[in-house]
Amino acid sequence: MSTTEVKPSPSPDAAAVEEMARVAATWCAMHGLVVGDRANPRSGTVPGVGLVHAPISLLPSRLPESFWEQACELAPIFNELVDRVSLDGDFLQDSLSKTRQVDDFTSRLLDIHRKMMDANKEESIRLGLHRSDYMLDSETNSLLQIELNTISVSFPGLCSLVTELHRNLINQYGNLLSLDAKRVPGNEASRQFAGALARACDEFNVDSAVVMMIVQSEERNMKTLSEVEAEGQVLPDGTLVVDGRKVAVVYFRAGYTPNDYPSEREWSARLLMEESSAVKCPSISYHLVGTKKIQQELAKPNVLERFLENKEEIANLRQCFAGLWSLDDEDVVKSAMDNPDLFVLKPQREGGGNNIYGLDVREALIRLKKEGGDALSAYILMQRIFPKESLANLVRGGVFHEALTVSELGIYGAYLRNKDKVIINDKCGYLMRTKVSSSDEGGVAAGFAVLDSLYLTEK
Repeated sequence: MSTTEVKPSPSPDAAAVEEMARVAATWCAMHGLVVGDRANPRSGTVPGVGLVHAPISLLPSRLPESFWEQACELAPIFNELVDRVSLDGDFLQDSLSKTRQVDDFTSRLLDIHRKMMDANKEESIRLGLHRSDYMLDSETNSLLQIELNTISVSFPGLCSLVTELHRNLINQYGNLLSLDAKRVPGNEASRQFAGALARACDEFNVDSAVVMMIVQSEERNMKTLSEVEAEGQVLPDGTLVVDGRKVAVVYFRAGYTPNDYPSEREWSARLLMEESSAVKCPSISYHLVGTKKIQQELAKPNVLERFLENKEEIANLRQCFAGLWSLDDEDVVKSAMDNPDLFVLKPQREGGGNNIYGLDVREALIRLKKEGGDALSAYILMQRIFPKESLANLVRGGVFHEALTVSELGIYGAYLRNKDKVIINDKCGYLMRTKVSSSDEGGVAAGFAVLDSLYLTEK
């Protein structure tokens, strides 16, 4: 279904590309565009440290400027929508009521959310760091949303560096490339996200209070959920104290997958933080807004009008919605079984590697229908998007290879409100991911995709 579109720029010969890849790998090592070498932690492009350069595209991917502007304009609207939906606890509970019966993870999140509702817990300071992901569909020539992420949005630090790398390469090899570095848009995701966290800390206004990162067990940069359970307490005034330090903001780099909750200790920690007065990024309600089921519910007729008043903004949101359906629509399920390549089956999971494609869609639907009951409620069906393919050079470990690729654009957004005052509502840079077109999955950390940047074109 994909349409091949080979980039029209003059292609340097293999020797020149190899040299550029070597220069790019060196630049990455010098500027921190690196990741841990999990396969061989004691080796890498940084001697003795176990680091390698992040997987990258050698040059930026093309996108018509009109679609870039469209995606940027949508960011603050989605930010506002997340906040409005999060305030409607009944909508979240009702929309996910069937899902909770067959999905223990979603059920536990909803239990915490219900406890906050019953306690009339209000979040005076609300912080959201989001990312809305899109692909340019070749069938309709329209920018369609894949998903809206509200927890642990990845790569704002590294993607900011990729744009610098690509501008540097274009400037250095201008004699070989008919490209203009000014056509690569700036990317301030890292600085803007850090600024939003700092501003939320300022709004919390408690001396010496800190920002606490919740991380997975194999990471080392802050606290795990189990450590919070062991070291944390909520004071009578609501202040969260962990390891003797007052916490102003909790940022969840973990907590979005069942694997992050191997015991009741982790769930106790999540509840403890939610009950505190600390700013949560995301709060339990923001987390639930990012589920696939809520995305599908918001795409239904007349639902956006429940949360937004501006008709033009509502129309702009709907323009980017792909087809989304619940599995209680028998006609759509039959269509997906007859034409599985036109659909993606999505569970209520984040982190990549969970979606079902191709003939596996049919097999999964057959299995779920046999299970009966509410088994189908754990999933949604989404229209499969078919972006155009382009030739690109992908670089891993200093070695490049040319391949037909497709790209996915993510627009970061930050939202901060203190009571009725909106302090921040803006786009915050972007994430471009490029992968071999034959791959269904698109995760960078999982090894399917590489980090990329944008080259804006007129058409």
